[in-house]
Amino acid sequence: MQKTELLATIRAGSRYLATLIDRDLAFTASIFSSPPESLFKSLLEIPQTQSRAELAVTLRHLKSKAALLIAVCDLANIWNLDQVTDSITRFADGAISAAVNTLLREAHDAGKLTRPGTSGYVVLAMGKHGAKELNYSSDVDLIILYDAETAHLAEGVEPGSFYVKLTRQLVALLQDVDEHGYVFRVDLRLRPDPRATQVAIAMESAANYYENMGQNWERAAYIKARPIAGDIALGEEFLQRLVPYVWRKYLDFAAIADVQSLIRQIHAVKGHGEIAVEGHNLKLGRGGIREIEFFVQTQQLIAGGRNPKLRGKRTVDMLHALAEAGWIAADTASEMEAAYIFLRTLEHRAQMQNDQQTHIVPATPEAFETYARFAGFNDGEALRHNLRATLECVTTHSAKLFAESGQLAGDAGSLVFTGGEDDPATIETLHNIGFKQASEVSATIRGWHFGRYNATRDRRAREALTELKPRLLKALSASGDADRAFLAFDRFLQGLPAGVQLFAMLKSQPALLDLLTLILGTAPRLADGMSRQPRVLEAVLDPSFFGPLPTKPALAAMLEEVTPDDLSLDDVMDRVRVFKREQAFRVGVRILSETVAAEQAGEAFSNIADVVVERLFKAVQHDMQQNHGTVAQGAVAVIAMGKLGGRETTASSDLDLIIVFDHAEGAQQSSGARPLAPAPYYGRFAQRLITALSVPTAEGALYEVDMRLRPSGSKGPVAVSLAAFESYQRDEAWTWERLALTRARTIAGDPALCRQLESAITQALTKPRDHVATRKDVSDMRKLMLEQHRPNSPWDIKRNRGGLVDIEFIAQYLQLITAPQTPEVLRTNTQAAIAALRANGALPAVDADAMLNASQLYHRLTHLLRLCLDNDYDAKTALPGLNTALAQAAGLPGLAQVEELLGETQARVAEVFENIVGR
Repeated sequence: MQKTELLATIRAGSRYLATLIDRDLAFTASIFSSPPESLFKSLLEIPQTQSRAELAVTLRHLKSKAALLIAVCDLANIWNLDQVTDSITRFADGAISAAVNTLLREAHDAGKLTRPGTSGYVVLAMGKHGAKELNYSSDVDLIILYDAETAHLAEGVEPGSFYVKLTRQLVALLQDVDEHGYVFRVDLRLRPDPRATQVAIAMESAANYYENMGQNWERAAYIKARPIAGDIALGEEFLQRLVPYVWRKYLDFAAIADVQSLIRQIHAVKGHGEIAVEGHNLKLGRGGIREIEFFVQTQQLIAGGRNPKLRGKRTVDMLHALAEAGWIAADTASEMEAAYIFLRTLEHRAQMQNDQQTHIVPATPEAFETYARFAGFNDGEALRHNLRATLECVTTHSAKLFAESGQLAGDAGSLVFTGGEDDPATIETLHNIGFKQASEVSATIRGWHFGRYNATRDRRAREALTELKPRLLKALSASGDADRAFLAFDRFLQGLPAGVQLFAMLKSQPALLDLLTLILGTAPRLADGMSRQPRVLEAVLDPSFFGPLPTKPALAAMLEEVTPDDLSLDDVMDRVRVFKREQAFRVGVRILSETVAAEQAGEAFSNIADVVVERLFKAVQHDMQQNHGTVAQGAVAVIAMGKLGGRETTASSDLDLIIVFDHAEGAQQSSGARPLAPAPYYGRFAQRLITALSVPTAEGALYEVDMRLRPSGSKGPVAVSLAAFESYQRDEAWTWERLALTRARTIAGDPALCRQLESAITQALTKPRDHVATRKDVSDMRKLMLEQHRPNSPWDIKRNRGGLVDIEFIAQYLQLITAPQTPEVLRTNTQAAIAALRANGALPAVDADAMLNASQLYHRLTHLLRLCLDNDYDAKTALPGLNTALAQAAGLPGLAQVEELLGETQARVAEVFENIVGR
């Protein structure tokens, strides 16, 4: 190309280069009259004795000259791509080295360094800079390290502050824009955990990070790392230390999958996305430069540990090395090389136009036509044809390479969480799949990979999580509120003690991942417990998980197996907590998945509580006998009251208990080495049982225990004698205590004593009562409850007029007044009691049916709410998944219809209450 034609092409295609020509016509003339390599070498002769301010001006002038010279040699085909990128890199190396030397000299002159030649300061060039492949308008990716041990800092100079300030000065010297322009934009975000670390990092800290928590994308970055300024020998020593980290001799499957994920994160899977030439991103788009680089680097990471010939920095060189080593075909290497050269050349043309770090092909027809001619094509159609063919060629090769390794990005789009900042395409993908706070989600995920949580500190865990992320994000986005579900998963992850096993399990079991996201998007309370004990998820893998729930004898046998008799009380307490958590989780999942009815769930939770109380009763009794012996003819039993007595326990129910004892008449004290009188003996037994049931251990909490239903309430002894219990219930109990007694059943203890207690309970409940007085007492109690707590939402299912309490009061009142004549109506379970009352003519069938329908609805909703929440339900702030689950539980399309049904149901129950008990 002739000089005149070349200058005309430049002026037509690049406003930036035209400005450089007009700014320095003499230098422009020298480009056409001097050997270009000789002229370029003169630009590298940067004076080393200038002040910082003088150097800033010099470097900016030299950068303008170098940019014009390199562009002319590129456009005129005097230099090939290797020469172009090498020249850009050589100038960057020289400029940065001169800037560092000047700053170190200033520090020495200021008395902060005693020997400027041994600064302990290293500048590592990363990415294209490290590989000597810088593009025309590239940032320089740097990592700044320091080693205070090898530096000669003056006394009193704090290393961290000194090197951070020095680095900030370096960045300003290179990238601040003034009337002379700038030298290079500097990017320091490839350093370890850039949001949490300073711009200069202690070398030992950096090494420890990479050796313990370094990620595979960081390994890929260090393939190209090169010390370019400061203490070069120290930098080489650091890189040598990282050789085992970067070049692993052996990779397990998870590591290989994670390495492969690097390329799949940028649409490498065949068929993903469309190639629209106009507006295409030459670097990050499908079939682009990044795809070729990762095509090479991923294979280097997998094979380079065993083959040092595959450890080179330059992309084209390594394409041919991979072919020679048999990893790719020779024609693949040649086609990928041609594509790389073509795309890099087009990238340079885009950047030359306005000196912008752009990789985007112009999108408008007029701009595209101008760009095509500047890039050396006759017209836009010729460029369009060649570019499309090139991009498709790259995509074909990279898709074949990872055809069997699965798709990471997914159909939604790019999911890249490497580096220190957001990837724009990833942010767009997250928005598209439903995340409103996409930037926060992206930053949080990068934090996972920097090992900020226990669960992600292990390399294998991070690799497994990388593979899991696309499916995880898709599943979370389906919850109805993607951001809140993601926050729930982040809290779950934060609470995990480790992650390798769980992530591997979720990866291999898609149904388990769906279940996890269902829990996170619906049941924060269940998710909280799950994060403390993630192994409960393993139970779902059991083929029998969704079969019939274990019976009470089966549960007892399972618990006996894991708590043999030779364990200490403390060990039994821990193991019982694990057992209860796993079994309760199982029931909770069945509730969420709508595979058990409400009455089945209540019975299941109650069975778990029964066997737990029985096992701890046995352990405490053994412990008491070991320490204090036995009481003559002594016996003790536990009565369950409230929801446990009625076998209506929910996920968060406490245990209402009464502990009763008996012993031989005249017994004075127990027989052990530390004897106790009977009352203190059983009082201590009761306290220890309560402690065993309620105190948190290393395995967490078990149950809250409420003893207020015992005779004389909280003022009475914690354990009562059989005689006192019988006398109180027969002669002194108030009406509300008799109501409560309708749900009493023995669940642990001496069989003979249990039979005596059941007889005493029946006698108390079948004692004739004044119907009018009882009715008034029940009505007054309900009135007082409503005055003390006025519900303001239909979702206060228990206490609302016409709610669960009303149903229970109706059933219990009718049992009290009917049982003297027909004891068959006595049932501890409310629904069973209603059925018995209807069968015996004590409750009209129409009212009984209304109450049964209401009770079933209330229990379905209550089980969900108690499973999912620790606090009151508010439809406006609840997770969408929970709102959906509540509607499904009611068999209705939405919450509005559920609230309407609740209102109608509560009104009907309130009507029954008024007809039977009164206003």
